[in-house]
Amino acid sequence: MRSRASGHRGEAGGAPRVEENDSEEGSREDVQSVAAPGLPEAGAVLLLLRAPAARASSGPDPAGVSEGAGALLPPEELNHTRRMVQEFSRPGGLGPHLQEGLERRARLTKNWITDWWVQWAYLESRQPLPVHSNPAISLPRRDYNDWRSQLVFASKLIAAVLDFRAKLKTAQIPVEYMRGKPMCMELYPLLFSSCRIPGPKHDYVAHYGGGRRSPTHITVVRNYQFFQLEVYNSDGSRDGESDPRSAAEEVQSEDGQRKWHPDSEKAQKYKLNQESVQMIETGLFSVCLDSPVMRISDEKYASRKAAQILHGGGTYSNSGNRWFDKTLQFVIGEDGSWGLLYEQATAEGMPVTTLLHHILEYCENPDPKRAPLVPLPMPKKLYFHIDREIKWDIEQAKQNLDILINDLDVYVFNFKKFGKELPKKHSLSPNSFIQVALQLAYYRVHSEVCPACDIASQRLFRAGRTEYIRSPTNQALKFILAFDDRTVSREAKLELFREAVEAYTVLTEQALNGHGIDNHLLGLKLQAIEEGLSIPKVFMDTAYGLATHWRLRTGQVPANTDSVMCFGPLVPDGYAVCYNPQADHVHFSITAFNCCEDTNAETLSRTVKETLCDLQELLEPPV
Repeated sequence: MRSRASGHRGEAGGAPRVEENDSEEGSREDVQSVAAPGLPEAGAVLLLLRAPAARASSGPDPAGVSEGAGALLPPEELNHTRRMVQEFSRPGGLGPHLQEGLERRARLTKNWITDWWVQWAYLESRQPLPVHSNPAISLPRRDYNDWRSQLVFASKLIAAVLDFRAKLKTAQIPVEYMRGKPMCMELYPLLFSSCRIPGPKHDYVAHYGGGRRSPTHITVVRNYQFFQLEVYNSDGSRDGESDPRSAAEEVQSEDGQRKWHPDSEKAQKYKLNQESVQMIETGLFSVCLDSPVMRISDEKYASRKAAQILHGGGTYSNSGNRWFDKTLQFVIGEDGSWGLLYEQATAEGMPVTTLLHHILEYCENPDPKRAPLVPLPMPKKLYFHIDREIKWDIEQAKQNLDILINDLDVYVFNFKKFGKELPKKHSLSPNSFIQVALQLAYYRVHSEVCPACDIASQRLFRAGRTEYIRSPTNQALKFILAFDDRTVSREAKLELFREAVEAYTVLTEQALNGHGIDNHLLGLKLQAIEEGLSIPKVFMDTAYGLATHWRLRTGQVPANTDSVMCFGPLVPDGYAVCYNPQADHVHFSITAFNCCEDTNAETLSRTVKETLCDLQELLEPPV
């Protein structure tokens, strides 16, 4: 297991370092022409630098809510914020100057924000990767319950991933489209043979998959022990399914005693450790063969399964089977559970779900391959030299990870009353419908609304990554304050609900088309740092700090199967909510930290279920 000790976020600056050769898997020519991301007008963006919506306890008049601000800030502080924004954006002032710098950067780079965003959001973060950063995707349980069947499925999965990679290299993976427009595919080849490399002040991403000498091995982990497994023959052909299986049986037959592997800089002083770490970092991907865990009730199984994939369950379970810096780690349990854990500096949701969909299709309809004539070498166990100092570091890492894991509350459920077809039937966006429902559920639990962020893809632009969609909107606040008020008619509530959903849909469209505000605000801030200027006062203001304290981190990860993503909250007093809407049901995962007395994942989950049922009744009242 490799994880990080918590710490501070360094000063944002230059682009993430990427080590790679000239890649044969370069971007497809037919997506090179995707538009360079535009820059919204600075004035329009700065008008949205506002305080979060008001606490309900302060008694604001919904009809008079202005700019999403209310009594969360005293009037004098709110006026102070407005004056700072006006000063920042005045003609000839600092804001327009920084805007000119961003526009100059946009002319000279293929994407004006992505390098900065990856550096600031991921590579300079000193928080641990497990829970805080790496997302996990839990997939439907397979029909087996023993280690031999586990290895059979593992061999199929390895063959499926290699088949996907082969199709990627030969341009057989179709370009993805959104609303009739091509999406950038540059992330896909970077999924393989890549790894995040720790650094003292910031990390960097190393990609080893380019050129003629691309790695030909994967790493398999069992009982906290790592093995190098060759998956290509000397002529470059792929293995048949039987070959990884026989090799995996060699891994299974190894001594089951668990030994922790070193991950600190001190461990790198030994050549043996350097060589073993290099094999893990350069491998195409990793396969984690998890040992059985304690049986629990069916009601709690989905939550425990997602948590196991996310962090391994602790140092006395399967956490030692993870190398959290590795871009792709496929987790396969003996009980039929399986999923994917990935590192976000390189990978993101849509390419990963495309890969998982291919795996599922391949496992149902495998591509039969003739067994190689020349036997492949057996797995090579990777050894580490562990001295007293390294052992002490390992014990500290184990304690820190167990504390982090025990602090995370994970609750996964399948809402079966309805799915995305219900809002579609009423001409409402399913994602916007769920987002407004989440805001209402949060309000019902905490008697206030909060800053929330959703994720919008920026892959309509070359090298684009993600942008935030902010909520709540003024329209959502009006609806939330009216919904449980018995003096408000159903017709009025329905109209307010439609307005709230439509407002969120408009924000979503703006973000998808490159007109969100958070990337732009980050760009203005980092442009000032790039020029050696002090961080503008507007970014140090109380209102800005409150508006970016994301107490509700959300993400829709749609897929063609009953999967669900899971990750930790962004702030100690917050939640993370992921959901996968299907036609007649919706999969949810909700996480919170146990150290915060005000948050509880199960309580919010129960309230989300009740809220969704209430909204169904609002749309389709019982006769």
